[in-house]
Amino acid sequence: METVKKKYAIGVDFGTLSARALLVDADTGIELASSEMEYPHGVIDKEMPSGEPLPPSWALQDPQDYLDVFYQTVREVTKEADVDVEEIIGVGIDFTTCTILPVLEDGTPLSMVPGFENNPHAYVKLWKHHAAQYCADIVNETAERMNEPWLPLYGGKISSEWQLPKILQIVKEAPEIYEKCRYIIEAGDWMTWMLTGTLSSSACMAGYKGQHHYQNGYPDSEYLKALDPAMENLVADKFPDDIAPLGERVGYLTKRMAAKTGLTENTAVAVAVGDAHASVPASKISGSGEMLMIMGTSNCHMMIDKEEKAVKGMCGVVKDGMIPGYFGYEAGQSCFGDHFSWFMRNLVPEHYAKAARSSGMTPYEYMTALAERQKPGECGLLALDWWNGVRSTLMDFDLSGMMVGMTLATKPEDIFRALLDAVAFGTRKVVDAFNDAGLPVHKLVAAGGIAAKNPLLMQIIADVTQLPVVLTGSAQSGALGSAIFAIAAAGEERSGYADISLIIDRIGRQKDVVYQPIADNTERYGLLYAEYQKLYEYFGAGGNDVMKALRRMK
Repeated sequence: METVKKKYAIGVDFGTLSARALLVDADTGIELASSEMEYPHGVIDKEMPSGEPLPPSWALQDPQDYLDVFYQTVREVTKEADVDVEEIIGVGIDFTTCTILPVLEDGTPLSMVPGFENNPHAYVKLWKHHAAQYCADIVNETAERMNEPWLPLYGGKISSEWQLPKILQIVKEAPEIYEKCRYIIEAGDWMTWMLTGTLSSSACMAGYKGQHHYQNGYPDSEYLKALDPAMENLVADKFPDDIAPLGERVGYLTKRMAAKTGLTENTAVAVAVGDAHASVPASKISGSGEMLMIMGTSNCHMMIDKEEKAVKGMCGVVKDGMIPGYFGYEAGQSCFGDHFSWFMRNLVPEHYAKAARSSGMTPYEYMTALAERQKPGECGLLALDWWNGVRSTLMDFDLSGMMVGMTLATKPEDIFRALLDAVAFGTRKVVDAFNDAGLPVHKLVAAGGIAAKNPLLMQIIADVTQLPVVLTGSAQSGALGSAIFAIAAAGEERSGYADISLIIDRIGRQKDVVYQPIADNTERYGLLYAEYQKLYEYFGAGGNDVMKALRRMK
């Protein structure tokens, strides 16, 4: 009897601090092996490798780290799964966005070019690089003044995290970098270029973070010239010509990359996808009304619909940006899990840490257990979840976090509970914006480590939004989504799938557990949310600029 040949795919999820490779069975979606590696240089946000200090709000990375972790994690998953590399039909990657870098004609990053290694603008600007806020203000003011047609599709305001503000910052602060580089590209596109030798832009990344529209293209030269005369021919001079849709094949691994990874030159490489967007197919989002939340250091909100509409404060809407055949909507909170990391680093007394150890718990688990004992509002505190600025709906990274209601009786668990409540209120603001735009949200789907590890937070979100919350079926949804696109990129002849929707139906999944809103809690949270909205408008919408004044004085 002839043995049925197996088929496998690898998805690699490039996050903020590390990358994770996942090897899956292309027929069943079973996750056979995974490997994670931190970037050797991490996030460069305090000082350059030379020791030169960086100003506030900078966040850079070394692109060599991306290649190094890719080589190692891919080799480790193939070894762990003990599969025949000839049966690995494709590789897909997802990447944080907007994470961009300037490169030469052959793809060499300027940070690796002699004479530029000490220039911070020659390095990768990570998604959470917020030092371009003043450039974002120029981008927004100019677009509003010129009545640019693309602006409403991005919530009426561009984030400092996105492509145009970051490029404008290079032009204004390091024109020599702008002049020297041949391309300024997303790190995800750079990686697929390095893997295949073929350069193209991901339609997902170009659409959400580069303001590319499927019908109208990029912002026109008249607008770009108004930003800075040097940028008039930005699109022709600095962007790749080809824009490729998700699920397509960029090419195959080069001989060099096959040798580096231990894979074959017959391995297809999929168009890169945004790290949050990759979780949509992995989470088996089947149509309109389901909003995906990808919870990590930040929180990304994703939804698909057959119609294109403008939503206040959204990050963008892109045709085929998440799932072919749908408009993909993106919104988000720029600080989510980072709130809790900050708290654990700074506000856990030693006697709490000791009590946690005595209970056989981590400090995080212990604080969560204490917070769980409280009813909504019992902590007596209300926080604005702006520790890392605001993405949706205000798009302003000069704003900062706030805590109201503290007294001499306030305890650490009260502050922790207020932070849990605050991130739920931030998600409620996003849900309200979509509902108001005629895109009703009926269900929330949660992905990421926080979703799996903190049932209390999932219940709080259900209570605050008054919506059911379910979890994705994979703890590695980004990597799984990338693997789904890798299978699609391999083509029907090798994968056996005629359409990506069939792959999603087979491999994407949600858990059976559902967090339903609790009536008593929703009533109390309704009162708290009303107060949150007052603070939101007063400090975020121009009522008081004390947060910006404090930042200027720092």
